[in-house]
Amino acid sequence: MSATELPLRLPAQSAGGRGPAPAPPAEGPGRWFGVLLVVTGAAGLLAAWAITLDKFKLLEDPDFRPGCSLNPVVACGSIMRSEQAAVFGFPNPLLGLVAYAVVAGVGASVLAGARFPRWYWLALNAGMLFGVAFCTWLQFQSLYRVNALCLWCCLAWAATILMFWSVTAHNVRRGFLPAPRGLRTVVAECAWVPPALHMSVIGMLVLTRWWDFWTSGTAG
Repeated sequence: MSATELPLRLPAQSAGGRGPAPAPPAEGPGRWFGVLLVVTGAAGLLAAWAITLDKFKLLEDPDFRPGCSLNPVVACGSIMRSEQAAVFGFPNPLLGLVAYAVVAGVGASVLAGARFPRWYWLALNAGMLFGVAFCTWLQFQSLYRVNALCLWCCLAWAATILMFWSVTAHNVRRGFLPAPRGLRTVVAECAWVPPALHMSVIGMLVLTRWWDFWTSGTAG
């Protein structure tokens, strides 16, 4: 067959026949995912900001009593005065002010239509893995060493858990994290299960740790 007899492969025509049809855009993260990142990032930022303000007031006045100190168990002041409240040499919420702002910014970018490469999502996932591990350590310290709870800390814990599992599910569904096809399908349909179980376990630990207090009628 001569060169002139080779079949020509013409580009696909658009519906109007005026040129090649544009390639369909790559599917980006869903809108709900962006909203979730914005909401959890804002919630964590609010908690970090409130704790930071109270920490500064406590440094100015050692007798200051934070508004979230409600009883012997729900005592934010006890948490803020503990060594665990400044693990890296500065108040922990200062780290949260940066981290949660980044998450909220990523969520806003997703809502605006931004698409990030695989390495970006993996780096964000790694940062959130550190965050959820750090929160787990703080939860243990709060329950079994400091023996007190901080409501703002609980809000930050919940936000961190939700954002971590949401980003992990996103990365599994997109194939950024290697996983069998069956697991990707399960994650796509039941992404709410891991964070629900995670927070249920923490809630059960809090309930059992101070069971006598909660059932004594003095919790309020």
